[in-house]
Amino acid sequence: YIHLKIMPGADYAQIERAARLADRLSINLEGANEKRLAKLAPKKDFWNELVAPFTWIRQNRQELGRWTKPPSLTTQFVVGPSGESDRELLTTASNLYQHYSLGRAYYSAFNPIQGTSFENKAQTPALREHRLYQADWLLRFYNFTLSDLPFDDTGNLSLANDPKLIWARAHLQHRPVELNHASRVELLRVPGIGPKTAEAIISARRLGRLTNLQHLKDVGGQATRAAPYILLDGRRPAYQLPLVEAQVIDS
Repeated sequence: YIHLKIMPGADYAQIERAARLADRLSINLEGANEKRLAKLAPKKDFWNELVAPFTWIRQNRQELGRWTKPPSLTTQFVVGPSGESDRELLTTASNLYQHYSLGRAYYSAFNPIQGTSFENKAQTPALREHRLYQADWLLRFYNFTLSDLPFDDTGNLSLANDPKLIWARAHLQHRPVELNHASRVELLRVPGIGPKTAEAIISARRLGRLTNLQHLKDVGGQATRAAPYILLDGRRPAYQLPLVEAQVIDS
């Protein structure tokens, strides 16, 4: 297994050689777009040095495939110090997934280092990085589009809840999904149901109907998370409402 990183300014002969040798190539954009990269690394050219290799590999993928399987592509973003929103990061990632055959994007929460120009920048919460990965997985594996993601007015994801749960509360609370008839895409919108569980539900339906939460558990679903958003044989399942933790405020 060979994983190579394409450095800014690499010429196309080097990129071609790397693409023929490597199983995976990393082309790290670091910034969400040209404006954000200028704040992180003003000497780097977002389009000509970083995006251009993605374009070259896309245009030459068929030729590369005659010799060997084209490498999978990854990129990385630094999250926080340039002031970008989650929408900016995920817009670029979504574009790369759709049009440049990106295999995976990595999100790295910023941590200031003493003695650098960003030493006084605030550390990015690890939870923000986590929410970005959750949203990224929705784009890659759950048939969500960028417009489905629940950004707030500032273009950021909520830190309080995962984006799939927020979407379900807004769209499925009063329009639950019938597990016995739903398509794979519809099943994937339900919290507690992932790609493997969706396939297991579809297989189980060939043998009989799902009529209670235990049936969902038996095929690998997280029944407690799914219960508020599903129907089983036309009925809402009985479930216990989550407890709300009260906050005590000193007077």
